[in-house]
Amino acid sequence: MAEVIEVVEEGFRRNGMGETQMPPKIAIKPRGGETFLHAMPAYVGQLDIAAIKWVGGNDDNRKRGLPSISGLIILNDPETMFPVCIMDASWVTAMRTGAANAVAMKYLGPERVETVAIIGCGVQGRSNLLAMHTRYPEIAQLRCYDISQAALNAFVEEAREKYDFDVAPVAGLQAAVEGADVIVTAGPSPKEPTPYLKEEWLKPGAMAAPVDYMGAWEGKLAAKVDKLITDDHGQMDYYRSKGYFKDVPKPYADLGEIVAGKKPGREGPQERTMSILMGIAVDDAVTAQLVHDRAVAQDAGMTLPL
Repeated sequence: MAEVIEVVEEGFRRNGMGETQMPPKIAIKPRGGETFLHAMPAYVGQLDIAAIKWVGGNDDNRKRGLPSISGLIILNDPETMFPVCIMDASWVTAMRTGAANAVAMKYLGPERVETVAIIGCGVQGRSNLLAMHTRYPEIAQLRCYDISQAALNAFVEEAREKYDFDVAPVAGLQAAVEGADVIVTAGPSPKEPTPYLKEEWLKPGAMAAPVDYMGAWEGKLAAKVDKLITDDHGQMDYYRSKGYFKDVPKPYADLGEIVAGKKPGREGPQERTMSILMGIAVDDAVTAQLVHDRAVAQDAGMTLPL
């Protein structure tokens, strides 16, 4: 995770410096509803990485015993344009999402963190916990909540085996969130959310890090925090055009602008901050390149005929 955080931070820096090409996600909904297939291309200048992710999502997959997110990433040679690598996108998507939040925490989060909360104990809950622990090794307590008791139990058991801090499953949302230094919400991402976390539960100096397109928090929190950021203005504008983020004001900055030094991040210990990260193709591209480079160095994978 530390290596993924490092390359994702550099990707944000390049994006903030205007050295990337990243069209908004291209979406299709083969059978309607909340399912999707997204094409996510990106070129990262200076690093010379060209990639595309073809990713699908269906929450009903859980009933089939399948992951809700699946996909492929293709890396291309920026000189010949030929594909050089095809890889699974599930691990990359999980890791880069957690890593992006860790980068946001570096610039917007509290200097020191003792108590964190995770709402939604699935794949993103796990990857964000790993990212938070990498960013804040001093964590003393994790509070976690999920509407599925089975998912919560599995998450708690795994976290207690993996980490040396107190893992505290809680029965109520207020008990999970109130007083926490950093709160990650990783539940569903509906276009018409039914918020279940109250604005006043985010204490002074704390950071809200939703990866659910603001599905959990009351909309007024986005207007009341001291600094609201997103991962990319263009991506948020695209989703606004699709009906998301109706109650969310224009962010103060995107994360690339902050990492590139164009705008300051947290400026005081009492600031309440929020990072609405939607997941951008630059994150996928730099993480996939890291995986590819490691695979080449270890002679892993297989050669495919084209």
